[in-house]
Amino acid sequence: MTPPVLIDEPPPPAGKLANFALWQLGFRPFFLLASLFAALSIGLWAAQFAGWLPRPYLAGPLWHAHEMLFGFTLAVVVGFLFTAGRNWSNLPTPSGLPLAALALLWLAGRVLVLTRFGWAAAIVNAAFPLAAAAALAVPLWTSRNRRNYFFVGLLVLMGLAEGAFHLSLLGVLKLPAGLGMQIALDLVLFLIAVMAGRVIPMFTNNGIPGAGATRLAVIEKAALGSVLVLLAADLLRLQGGAVAAVALFCACAHGLRWALWKPWKTRAAPLVWVLHAAYAWIPLHLGLRAAAELGWISGSAAVHALTVGAVGGLVIGMMTRIARGHTARPLRADRFDIACYALVLAAAVVRVGVPLAVPAWSMQAVLCSAALWSAGFALYAMRYWPVLTRPRLDGKPG
Repeated sequence: MTPPVLIDEPPPPAGKLANFALWQLGFRPFFLLASLFAALSIGLWAAQFAGWLPRPYLAGPLWHAHEMLFGFTLAVVVGFLFTAGRNWSNLPTPSGLPLAALALLWLAGRVLVLTRFGWAAAIVNAAFPLAAAAALAVPLWTSRNRRNYFFVGLLVLMGLAEGAFHLSLLGVLKLPAGLGMQIALDLVLFLIAVMAGRVIPMFTNNGIPGAGATRLAVIEKAALGSVLVLLAADLLRLQGGAVAAVALFCACAHGLRWALWKPWKTRAAPLVWVLHAAYAWIPLHLGLRAAAELGWISGSAAVHALTVGAVGGLVIGMMTRIARGHTARPLRADRFDIACYALVLAAAVVRVGVPLAVPAWSMQAVLCSAALWSAGFALYAMRYWPVLTRPRLDGKPG
């Protein structure tokens, strides 16, 4: 099937359409790989359960959780940071052969966890975020862009969490494998909270005249600081009421932060409301985390509120916006974009809401959510394949 052409866009410069631009900037390969992987990984997971694959290094739910964080999410984060890093520093981030090598490293990690080569999988998967951190550090350090140094640190921490996960699984560290996953979840929560706080109010005010989205310093510090306290509590392996209290305070801070961005004013702008809808899952995740720590519900609901709702929603929203903006296309969502948003956000509602409301339907909810998720990202991959692989419409690099 020939990928559809985006509507309402000017024609590309003469002679440019045949050029292959996938390796020009970080968002191109990593957004495409992440969307394809998001669509295909559910099928791979099902094939594992059906016994159609040889017994791999990571199997079943452990593979699913690992790949959601260190495969899908990390690919999108690296693609975003390489793209934003060029703007922050006014210096080049990886492109061409170095970018292709990093993409190949990521892809090798996805393959190796499906084999029996545990040590190879551990080394390659831990190497990817560390290599990405080094690549991002060069332009930021050269330009003395101190405000964004901490993104390099977060990538290094993701690499350490990945390493701890594998070393515990291989029996080298006497730590539960789930600890590395929980730390990675907290790091992802902090990362998306920081990035969302920068872009959502700005996009709201730029896209909707008179929206009046605001940020208050005291709320920003409370929202981000409480996530770091939660991270510290998880590092110390605390449980129960103390962690529930931190999570509940954090939920309130993020809920107030979101309300200050005036989400109710964004209904006419899909490129904006999808980000608000996704961010609403963060205080929900934190509230569910508090309930899980008190033993009222399963922790799975909290995890999937973060990964499917917040991460999935923000990812699909940002991938469409960045792909349009950085290829000189109109910043206006069409019906295909809106369908992607609806499918991914519906996957979150089904995955989190149905098991909480009707526990007996949990298996049906998982299957339905997986189908919605896969459809949303498959549609993105089909829709944006020509956008991500062709040069910008205005002929500029990137």
